[in-house]
Amino acid sequence: QVQLVESGGGLVQPGGSLKLSCTGSGEIFTNYAMGWYRQAPGKQRELVAVVSSDSFTNYVDSVKGRFTISRDNAKNTVYLEMNSLKPEDTAVYYCKAWRLSRNYWGQGTQVTVSS
Repeated sequence: QVQLVESGGGLVQPGGSLKLSCTGSGEIFTNYAMGWYRQAPGKQRELVAVVSSDSFTNYVDSVKGRFTISRDNAKNTVYLEMNSLKPEDTAVYYCKAWRLSRNYWGQGTQVTVSS
């Protein structure tokens, strides 16, 4: 069974940092694009950052310069390092892996930015 498991969420003060991890099992994700999405209460899920199988990256404008996505294929893991966090970054963060017709989602991890 293919699974993606996120970790690293939590409560952080504005201006703080968190690093999310997403580790896959049941499949080798080397040739998959991988990304992080988030969904805030009452809002649609949005793509935050993506890293291709060739390690090219792209970000939504609101996180550029603050978030960094990376992957470690040896560990079947994708990371999202989040700095200078703002209250509007509060959401459930999901990782996703996709290739051709296949796509897999993690269960999500809560990130709350509040003083």
